[in-house]
Amino acid sequence: MRHQKAGVKLSRTSSHRDAMFRNMVTSLLKYDRIRTTDVKAKELKRWVDHIVTLAKRGDLHARRQAMAIVREKNVVHQLFENAQARFGSQAGGYARVVKIGPRPGDSAPISLVELVGESGKKHKKKKEPTAPAKPQAAGKPEVMGDASAKTETAPVSAAPAAEPASEESGAANAAEAALKPTETEK
Repeated sequence: MRHQKAGVKLSRTSSHRDAMFRNMVTSLLKYDRIRTTDVKAKELKRWVDHIVTLAKRGDLHARRQAMAIVREKNVVHQLFENAQARFGSQAGGYARVVKIGPRPGDSAPISLVELVGESGKKHKKKKEPTAPAKPQAAGKPEVMGDASAKTETAPVSAAPAAEPASEESGAANAAEAALKPTETEK
């Protein structure tokens, strides 16, 4: 029986398991979010909570304990510098596990593990394009590996195109026109 044995085995030797979680902790602290299987994500959350608790403590002994786990020195230094500002008001739960769904190859359940708290890095949200894309040169389909297609560009005219605008660009142009002052307002 495995009474009072914390952690999961994951069908790995203890050295392999420790190395794997040390790498995952380092990656999570470095990139603020990683994707992994559900079981690994739940165990990784325990490791990260321990490291962040050490960082909040902030003394030399805590820094040396964190250095024994985290693989990169600059990641530890950055964590210890920002730990109080980022996690100071929290009493635990420094990582969040969000289930994504099955992995396409083997249907293993995948989760996203991310650090909670105000991060220095802002994750960019994809914005919808406001301007229509450049028209391609006539008769030349865009080919990824074709060097001639990359060097040739379509001539740019100063006058607006006579082509009918799409619905998206028409809405964008109407919004821009509404923001510009009219002749009577000047």
